[in-house]
Amino acid sequence: MSIDKKTPMAIAEELGERLKQARLNQNLTQLDVSEIAGVTRHAVMQAEKGKVQLEIFVAILAALNLDAHLDLFLPKQLISPVQLAKLQGKQRQRASGQKVQDDEDMSSW
Repeated sequence: MSIDKKTPMAIAEELGERLKQARLNQNLTQLDVSEIAGVTRHAVMQAEKGKVQLEIFVAILAALNLDAHLDLFLPKQLISPVQLAKLQGKQRQRASGQKVQDDEDMSSW
């Protein structure tokens, strides 16, 4: 799946389809997955349509033994050395809200 030019809804639906295919590949019913994940069958149905809360989505991934893929989906973000120096070793808690200019913006001066 290429997420370029796709709406968030289209991406969610694609993830739901992938969840369904993973369940079918493991020869599990929606009821089987719901019992393993500790959610309702309706929640599994909604997840397969791309309409589910994140916590339930993760529970279903774990039930299908796919939770290890979350690190590939969204890798842990490291603090940049510049930010670390500015913060003097403290971890940043919030964003400043100020936009950082890209090199492209500076070239238009």
